[in-house]
Amino acid sequence: MSNSPAYSPQTIKAHTISIESLADYNIHSVRITWVDLVNIVNIRVVPLKSFHRLLASSRPGITIAKCVFGFVIKRLAAGFGPTEEYLFVVDLSSMRLCPYAPGHVSIMGWFQDKVPAPGRILGTGVPMCPRSALNRIVNTAKSYNAAFLVGFETEFILLKSTNPIEAINPHGWNHTRALPSGTKETEVIEEIAHGLIRSGIELTMYHSEAAPGQYEVVTGPLPPLEAADALVHTRETIINVARKHGFHATFAPRLHMDTCGSAAHTHISVHPINPEHPSKLQNLSQSPADTSDNPITPLESVFLAGVLSHLRASCAFTLPLRASYARMLDGIWSGGTWVAWGRDNREAPVRLCIPPASIDTEPTTNAPSKNHFEVKCVDGTSSPYLVLASLIGSGLLGIQSQAALVEQDCDTPAALMTEAERQAVGVTRRMPMSWEEARAALEADEALKSLLGGLVEGFLATGETLDELLHAPAKEAERVQMLVEYF
Repeated sequence: MSNSPAYSPQTIKAHTISIESLADYNIHSVRITWVDLVNIVNIRVVPLKSFHRLLASSRPGITIAKCVFGFVIKRLAAGFGPTEEYLFVVDLSSMRLCPYAPGHVSIMGWFQDKVPAPGRILGTGVPMCPRSALNRIVNTAKSYNAAFLVGFETEFILLKSTNPIEAINPHGWNHTRALPSGTKETEVIEEIAHGLIRSGIELTMYHSEAAPGQYEVVTGPLPPLEAADALVHTRETIINVARKHGFHATFAPRLHMDTCGSAAHTHISVHPINPEHPSKLQNLSQSPADTSDNPITPLESVFLAGVLSHLRASCAFTLPLRASYARMLDGIWSGGTWVAWGRDNREAPVRLCIPPASIDTEPTTNAPSKNHFEVKCVDGTSSPYLVLASLIGSGLLGIQSQAALVEQDCDTPAALMTEAERQAVGVTRRMPMSWEEARAALEADEALKSLLGGLVEGFLATGETLDELLHAPAKEAERVQMLVEYF
């Protein structure tokens, strides 16, 4: 990501639009939007007049069968059935213009009990709702004086054809020939850029990436829930603009083993809400990472310790498909295969991004940290709500337990170290090398499962059904085609 000015949770907010302003944009339809457990974006389109009638209710929303979280493309996962309904209550703070669909806005919401359920307060999110789970974790962190900002790098490939797989051009990383004036691909990318800006999303840059037909858009930081909403909108903008011009955009992790893959690098910064009282926890400064040679704050240290402690389990959410693990290899700048972190080390799954040194002759003392962490083991087939719930939830567990940061700053790719060298910096655990291994790590992580709640069981069941569907075709080419058409 770019060298950006300091951001603060106190000053950053989502630039969405209000219900009162819809007439100014000639809106006639509202896309009520949610993301399911396998990262399929779903919508129900409601005419504006009908939407206004919904708003007259004390809980404005639509009813949806409870099996909504069990549907996987065209199949119902085990454990879900045809009875009962949720109420999907719209979140009026999440409304954005859809520039790819003139006259439409999108709005997110919360899955709630339609009628009172034992042990739950009516009007709160149900355990299976990923958006509610993320919101709950972020709110819990506030009681520990911690707030977060999140930004994303979204990599995708523009295809002329999905059968056979054919990229729009052969050009590579930052090449001007990937964005030549007067070409269709440049028209598509510029329309995506203008659409994101018009919908209120901060676009910090875009450029070509290293694989044929591959591009990246980088969007600015927002609080976690708003960042997840914005990423869904970003992906929908990319997909729809590409389709409008006769192309197909795919976030598939890796189409060819001789080129790099597509990721959804996730940038997270952690901030004390009240700088005068950095944490209600004591002795954070005793972290081994709190040295002048390794400039992370005590709060950043315990957060990072939690993320790394639960990273193997989090991979079930961040790398949710078998295909995801074709990208997670050593030596291809995708984060490597060892649980580690390092300052500006792109061969570590968590990269510490530090700001450039200041040329000020009198630097500010006690200034807020401008660090953030880039989590590289995330791809675009993952749900941003589940990704952030697992990563921030892991960091929250570290904050709550005042976890010691075992792993030291890794300034060399771990795969190039000897075993003794890795031991010396606390790097002893491998990342999951397969879909099965990541899911097993999640099932064994009782602390993370307890924090995430009831959605874990549903996630595992729907993931198994999705895996069966994606691997039903007998030929590899047919499986790749199915992957790119759905993701």
